[in-house]
Amino acid sequence: MNSLHLTDQPIFDYGIALGIGLLIGAERERRKGTGPTRSSMGVRTFATASLLGAVSLTLGDTILLAVMALAIAGLSVVAFRLSHEKDPGLTTEVALLITLLLGGLAMREPALASGVAVLLTLLLTARTILHRFVSTILSETELNDALILAAAALVLLPLAPDQYMGPFNALNPRTIWKIVILIMSISATGYISLRVMGPRIGLPITGLASGFVSSAATISSMGARAAKESSLLWGAVAGAVLSTVATIIQMTVVLATTNQATLSALWLSLACAGVTAAAYGVLFTIIALRQQVPDVVDLGQPVSIKTALLFAATVSIVMLLAAALQQWLGKEGVIAAAAIAGFADTHSAAVAVASLVATGKLSANEAVLPILASLTTNTITKVVLAVLSGNWRFVSAIIPGLILVILAAWIGKYSL
Repeated sequence: MNSLHLTDQPIFDYGIALGIGLLIGAERERRKGTGPTRSSMGVRTFATASLLGAVSLTLGDTILLAVMALAIAGLSVVAFRLSHEKDPGLTTEVALLITLLLGGLAMREPALASGVAVLLTLLLTARTILHRFVSTILSETELNDALILAAAALVLLPLAPDQYMGPFNALNPRTIWKIVILIMSISATGYISLRVMGPRIGLPITGLASGFVSSAATISSMGARAAKESSLLWGAVAGAVLSTVATIIQMTVVLATTNQATLSALWLSLACAGVTAAAYGVLFTIIALRQQVPDVVDLGQPVSIKTALLFAATVSIVMLLAAALQQWLGKEGVIAAAAIAGFADTHSAAVAVASLVATGKLSANEAVLPILASLTTNTITKVVLAVLSGNWRFVSAIIPGLILVILAAWIGKYSL
């Protein structure tokens, strides 16, 4: 006769179900209070509910589990009616129902059930922090903008068609809407950085971090913030320039991953561009740190919808132009193709060229010119976005830096 081991899957899943109930129940036990007004639901109730869910799914599949869920919901309603004057919340009752369902889920997807149980416990534990954050720290405007961003990402994005359409089949609605969400997210990140770290250092750090997502988008967002609040000008300029440092670092990683020979041919150009961008960005960061900033700064809107839509429209026009030129030129020359692609994204152009080197269709030295051409046209896109989004002071500060960076890259090529 075979003996039963703890490593057998059913026993293991029941153990996870019990652990889920104990974990959530332990948190609720600490919240139930003491004396005659204490809650009736604690660690034993939650552990039992989780095991009930596991047993129900095992014996009667989802039908019995649904019946048990209805029963638990009914008991929770009764418990709530008896205690709502002392505790008007429904958190414990809802948590008990979820625990039952997680116990059933543990019999089919134990890893998923465990993960959800941990998240639920963290959410329950953070009650005081969340209440304080929502009621005293988060403003109504911030909450509304957070809901707009959530709707854009979770509701509208899945509805956007994921196919190329329009003139030259150049526009993908889902890709364009991702750009809108990206700009809104960068704007929100900058807003949070300003609140947490202050205007002197918050914007430079945001610019560097956001540059790994999109340097062009970051420059557009920083320009809009500088135009709205003049006291944030130098911090916005520093963030915009430091986003270019992220572009160079990302380019280095992309080439190292795609083809080492191409990186070896380009290393001096990338080094010169990166050092120049870093020096220019650090210079304006120092200026921002020394700048007299008012104690109360207008943080603006957490999410800039206007800036996001303007950037998406600009990129869409660039994509249409690139598609038209590519159709007109055909496949004549890697340089032209890379330069056209660089208007929208320099990294994709670099990957395409480095892939040609990896397959032997192009030498590493021949790849330098197309990649630098894509960096140059991408710089043109950044200049256009800076002009469209920022005021003249921002433009006069950021454009010389962008020109110096691309000149340094070309000087690096001819220095070898």
